[in-house]
Amino acid sequence: MFNPYSKNTPFVIAEIGINHNGDIGITKQLIDAAVAAGCDAVKFQKRTIDVVYTQEYLKGLRESPWGTTQRDQKGGLEFGKEEYDIIDNYCREKGILWSASAWDEQSQEFLRQYDLPFNKVASAMLTHLSLLEMIASEGRHTFISTGMSTYEEVDTAVEIFNKHNCPYTLFHCVSTYPCRDEDCNVSALSHLIARYRCPVGYSGHEAHSLPTVIAVTLGAQAIERHITLDKDMYGSDQSASLEPDELAEMIKDIQNVPAIMGSGAKVVLDAEKAVADKLRYF
Repeated sequence: MFNPYSKNTPFVIAEIGINHNGDIGITKQLIDAAVAAGCDAVKFQKRTIDVVYTQEYLKGLRESPWGTTQRDQKGGLEFGKEEYDIIDNYCREKGILWSASAWDEQSQEFLRQYDLPFNKVASAMLTHLSLLEMIASEGRHTFISTGMSTYEEVDTAVEIFNKHNCPYTLFHCVSTYPCRDEDCNVSALSHLIARYRCPVGYSGHEAHSLPTVIAVTLGAQAIERHITLDKDMYGSDQSASLEPDELAEMIKDIQNVPAIMGSGAKVVLDAEKAVADKLRYF
């Protein structure tokens, strides 16, 4: 059974999301970057466009590399079975786990064919109760983002997963892109731990990694960060993502957190004793 907490450092998910821009070549480069950085998994997003968006919305104007309407843009960013088959095979070849957050029940049904190791509930879907019931019924470990949600809404989601005895991790998350430092509120992690007594993590949308590292010191057992090849690429999530070198640096930093935190016991190191002998002349 999948266990994200089998090592002494956080489980790290590189959120590719829709930053692939509909290009399987870019997708493979992002997977490669996640592998090189030492991530445990990559994640995508799956939508059934005609379910998630209204026809009126899809007819709206929007300039993009794929055309002039919202439908053109949403369709250009959506992968189907052919692309997900490639993703599945490529991740197996590279030795990295993958999953996707479904935005509707049809998409969750689609993802089941891949027997994914874990599920993910996007913040936007936290109040989609029938989707939560469907996900929880699978019994797979589920990472649940709590952006733009009240405690009462999180309570309802947690009740569903508890009812199904489905293991879960709650992600503290702020749904702004990019998130300002003063809005990160990583101290909320301690409140999630106290209220729900479950594993917690951090899904960050800031343009750098410091809040993520701080989150690990506060007890985050899992991390999710959007990744990109270049923040200047087309797409609404690119500016809230980490580039490959930033991702690698973040992984290195959070892996060092346990050593830096130490045991908490106040001790005098042998190396300090020599310094004391030199400096304490009295």
